[in-house]
Amino acid sequence: MTHSSLYPPRRPSGVRLTMARVLAVLTSILVLAPAIPLAAQGTVVTRAAPADAGMSEGVLAGGVALYEEAIERGDLVGAVLLVAKDGKVVLHEALGWRDKARGIPMERNTMFRMASNTKPPVATAIAQLVEDGRLAYDDLVREHLPSWDNYRAGFINIGHLLSHASGLRIPTLFLQPYMEPSAEHPDAPTLQLEAARFGGVGAEAIPGTTYSYNNPGYNTLGAVVEIASGMPLEEYLDQEIYTPLGMHDSYHHEVAEKMDGKLDRMGVVYYERDGEGGWMPGWTPGDPPQVPFVRASGGMISTADDYVIFCQMFLNGGVYDGQRIISEETVELMTSPKIRTNPGADGPARYYGYGWSVSEDGVYSHTGSDGTGAWVDPSTNLIVLVFTQTPRGRDPVARFREIVNLAIEG
Repeated sequence: MTHSSLYPPRRPSGVRLTMARVLAVLTSILVLAPAIPLAAQGTVVTRAAPADAGMSEGVLAGGVALYEEAIERGDLVGAVLLVAKDGKVVLHEALGWRDKARGIPMERNTMFRMASNTKPPVATAIAQLVEDGRLAYDDLVREHLPSWDNYRAGFINIGHLLSHASGLRIPTLFLQPYMEPSAEHPDAPTLQLEAARFGGVGAEAIPGTTYSYNNPGYNTLGAVVEIASGMPLEEYLDQEIYTPLGMHDSYHHEVAEKMDGKLDRMGVVYYERDGEGGWMPGWTPGDPPQVPFVRASGGMISTADDYVIFCQMFLNGGVYDGQRIISEETVELMTSPKIRTNPGADGPARYYGYGWSVSEDGVYSHTGSDGTGAWVDPSTNLIVLVFTQTPRGRDPVARFREIVNLAIEG
């Protein structure tokens, strides 16, 4: 398979129409273009043998064997594994089943329900709008959603939402039941209308003081993206992030009409075992989506090929193949600790940044509740993706990551 068939050429990027960005781009072209080094364009993901990236093929094979054995035991139904070092994909394996009942094997281009792996792209969208001057991290949410202008929610800002330090303790994705269509809101329910309702609940803890992972906070950020950009969330993400990066298999609603005919490439999600120890389908392509509109806490659909590009853009300092998505300073801001997520716990401290979990050793990562995970290590230029759709299975991911690190030679 050729490089071009694995990573199709990029389509033209969307343009964020702000005078500050236009002037900045023109200045960089006029002043810096003759001296811009090739590295500043951003490493492009390619295929390579492990030895070409200083990794052991034999050790990596041991990591793959972990998953082959897990699938054979019935711990998982299937998995896609991808390892990239220095922009070189040295391992990309599809194992097990995409749909076991129909005998459809997992494939490297299988499309996964990414769940909370949606949060890094949504946080990136917020960061772009901050860079464009349309938002600020210390903006109070009430400045964009007037229903948050009360004593319960009025002191929550965008940075609090990004780092899960908002004080919100709403346990569900949205308040139930959803709003019904009415003469005032004939299009209900929508992301903006449902996020506006969170303001009436507000914070249970002082914003900025404690960490509590909160999906409504990120759904509110999605509404803020729509308000600040004037675009539907999925359209903004596609125009400003996915299309410039060449992420042509990334979407945000698991319905056929929104996926360019690719719905059948999605994997079945297996939540529960049957009475005989096998796995029962919990969601199958064509089933109704979990939420009737595009949300920001989850809902992304993507492939390992696409998500590795997104991660590589971060490793590159916000640029990929000449497309500047965010600044180097913004990458540093998003991937640096904002609040500790395990205060008082034994063992290494863990933190949350803006859209990423951050460990003491500088690795930033995120996982999704449908079985996906991504880890980025700037110290070794390493990206590890483990995508399954067996979220309650026994996933040997911790040992797999150890083996991948052991595979680095020298």
